[in-house]
Amino acid sequence: MEIVRLSALGGLLGLDATGVGQFMVSRPLVAGTLTGWMLGDPSLGITIGVVLELYLLVSFPTGGARFPEGATATVVAVGCAMPYGGAGVVPLAVAVGLIWGQIGGATITMQRHLNSRLVPEPGGTRSRPRAVATAHIAAITIDFLRAVAVTFTGVVAGRAVLGILVEDWPLSIPESTGLLLVGGAVSVGILLRDLGGFRRRGVWFATGLALGVVGARFL
Repeated sequence: MEIVRLSALGGLLGLDATGVGQFMVSRPLVAGTLTGWMLGDPSLGITIGVVLELYLLVSFPTGGARFPEGATATVVAVGCAMPYGGAGVVPLAVAVGLIWGQIGGATITMQRHLNSRLVPEPGGTRSRPRAVATAHIAAITIDFLRAVAVTFTGVVAGRAVLGILVEDWPLSIPESTGLLLVGGAVSVGILLRDLGGFRRRGVWFATGLALGVVGARFL
């Protein structure tokens, strides 16, 4: 039942990304917090959500661009981490989430091609308001079922992977935290470049660096 609930949550959050709402609850930080709260460990959900948010900040879902799906990736990451403990849980869960985010992004591309077949042709009998509304509802339903399937398979596969690898994780908790922060810093650096580079965003860079140093002391 836990995996079923996770799958349903992944389906709902997947809709927020594009199909319905776009209220930003599909962002990894929010999705991780909601998943952790649902499973009884909000702190783990927030931790994984923050890390994935840093890693996925460089992905802009604009136009027809291919991008990882952060919502299902985060639900999968938190869901597969929940049964385990140890220093390797968060890094391995984040890795699973990043990989599954790419898989989720590929399914979004496939769905877009399917949606194009659902759109009524202009000027035909299928272009009437009722037909347009039916096609819209069908696309939303398919998107929900897609996100449910992605989340379900991701949690099942992710828990199997963590069950094999988590005991052999070679790094301590401080070393694992440092590894995650280095990866996050790379993503933030790419984002800074996309926003104009250090010369134009020096104050933002210095502020972010200071906040990162302070935050690292609490991890």
